Amino acid sequence: MITEPRIPDPDGFYAALLAAHEGLDEARSADLNARLVLLLANQCGDQQVLLECIRAAAEDSRTSKAT
Repeated sequence: MITEPRIPDPDGFYAALLAAHEGLDEARSADLNARLVLLLANQCGDQQVLLECIRAAAEDSRTSKAT
């Protein structure tokens, strides 16, 4: 699984993502994230990679909450 950025402007992507969430309440922000994940999953098209990414993201979330 590739974990380092492969897009030309990761900071610009992050800024656009934050801007998309601006003004949204928590529920709408979560909905936006869910829709985005599904759209990106369709672009990836590799279920094994997607499952590895879910496991990695879940592990990161558990680790960051524990510290």
